[in-house]
Amino acid sequence: MRGRAGLILGLILAGAVVLSLVLGDSNLGASQLLQALLGRGDELNRTILWDLRLPRTLVGVAVGAGLAASGVTMQAFFRNPLASPGLLGVSAGGALGAVAVLAAAGLMTGGLALGGTAGFLAVPLAAIAGAFLATGAVMALARRGAGPEHLLLSGVALNAFFGAGTWEHVAIGLPGILVGCVLLLPLGRPMNLLSLGEPAAQSLGVDVKRLRWQLIALSTVLTALATAVGGVVGFVGLLVPHLLRLAFGPDHRRLLPLSMVGGAALVLLCDLPTRFVPGGLRLGVVTALIGGPFLLWMLRRNPC
Repeated sequence: MRGRAGLILGLILAGAVVLSLVLGDSNLGASQLLQALLGRGDELNRTILWDLRLPRTLVGVAVGAGLAASGVTMQAFFRNPLASPGLLGVSAGGALGAVAVLAAAGLMTGGLALGGTAGFLAVPLAAIAGAFLATGAVMALARRGAGPEHLLLSGVALNAFFGAGTWEHVAIGLPGILVGCVLLLPLGRPMNLLSLGEPAAQSLGVDVKRLRWQLIALSTVLTALATAVGGVVGFVGLLVPHLLRLAFGPDHRRLLPLSMVGGAALVLLCDLPTRFVPGGLRLGVVTALIGGPFLLWMLRRNPC
C-alpha cells in the first residue's frame, strides 16, 4: 500500500509538472516541449520553457512541498488534524518581513529593485526573520499557558495583525526548502511517539522539549521561505496532510514524504487557472476557493 500510494502521488505530480510546462498564454505541444527541453526547435518556445515555465514549475513544487511538510509538522506538534502553518502567524509574519525590506529598498533606491548578492538574500532572510519574530511573539504571549492550545489561540490573534502585507513571486527559497524537508524526514518516528502524548513519548526515549523546538524551527523556516517564494498561500498545509492521513494513516514516516509530493502537485494544479483568468489571479485565491469549502466540510464532519 505504501509503494502504491507513493506511485499514485508521483504520477499525479509528474502529470502536474507536464501540464505546468505546456499550458499558458502560448501552449506547447508534446513535440515542441521535447524540442525545447533538448535546446532545439523554435527560439521562442525555448525562451518560454527555460525562462518562464520551468522556473515557475520549480517554485510551485517547492512551495507545495514546503507548506505541506510544515502542515504535517504543525499537526503533529499540536496533535490536531486541523492545525496549519499559518496558525502561529508564521505566513503573515514572513510576508510582513519581506514587504518591509522591499519597501525600505524602494525608499532608498527610488523604487529600484534590490540587486546583487545582498539584494538576492535580503528578501528570504527578512521573511525568515519576520516569521521567527511572529513565532516568538506568539510564544511570549502564550508563556503563562503551558499547553499547545495557548499557542493556537495566540497565533490566531497575532496572525490577524501581521496579515497586512503580501508580495510578488520570487524564485529565491528553493535550496532552503529542500534542506528543511530533508531535515524533517528523520523526525517521522519521534513525531509518531509525540502523538501518544508527552509523558509516553518521554518514557520511550524522546527528548520532547528538543523535538518541539526542532519542529517549530523547521516549520517556521519552511513556511517563511515558501511565503518568500510564492506569497501567502493558504490551506495547502491543512488540506494535503489531512486528506493523506485519512487515506493512508497517521504514520509520519510515510505521511511526511507523501505530503511533500501531494502538496507540490496541488500547488502546480492550482497555479494553472491563474494563467488564463483575464487580469491575473493569485495562487492564494485558488487555494482558498478549494480549502475554504474543505474546512467547512471538516468542521461539519467533526464539530467542536
